[in-house]
Amino acid sequence: MQQLFDIYFVSSNKHKYQEVKKILNTFGIEIGFFKTELEEIQSNSLKDIAKKKAKDAFSKCKKPLIIEDDGLFIDSLSGFPGPYSSYVFQTIGNVGILNLLKNNRKAKFESIITFCDKKNLQSFNAKISGTISKSLKGKGWGYDPIFTPINSSKTFAELKNKNQLSHRYKALKKFSKWYLDRQESNDL
Repeated sequence: MQQLFDIYFVSSNKHKYQEVKKILNTFGIEIGFFKTELEEIQSNSLKDIAKKKAKDAFSKCKKPLIIEDDGLFIDSLSGFPGPYSSYVFQTIGNVGILNLLKNNRKAKFESIITFCDKKNLQSFNAKISGTISKSLKGKGWGYDPIFTPINSSKTFAELKNKNQLSHRYKALKKFSKWYLDRQESNDL
């Protein structure tokens, strides 16, 4: 029997899908996973990248969907890696980032959730401030082992409640409110 989903999450990253699924389930939204590589334009704007990825995803999936793009912005590196976070992670990884930093370790994570269907293209963003740890801490994916959110002494990888305070959670919460309000008014 085919599973019916409210919307699809389109990505090549199963870890991101699993995290998004857990978060959206808390808001009563069921998502499916449409795994594919998406075109990622080079831009200094996460929002522009996310919108292009959402359009590309819709051309492949043909169903209501969301994509997520995010970036790690490090103050002492003038916001680097920012929108290039995925590429930087693939090339130098967390250890490379740690090797670039001296004293100023302030950073922020930003997430953009973009919804796309035949008639809507809507983005929701959120940020969380924090610092970059001096070493890898915890077992997590992406930059989680080096990002310590504000008011915490633990990295995202060490936190049990990451999905209740992260940049991704905050952006998904904004999306969920919009999506559920639109569903109630039959506007989707």
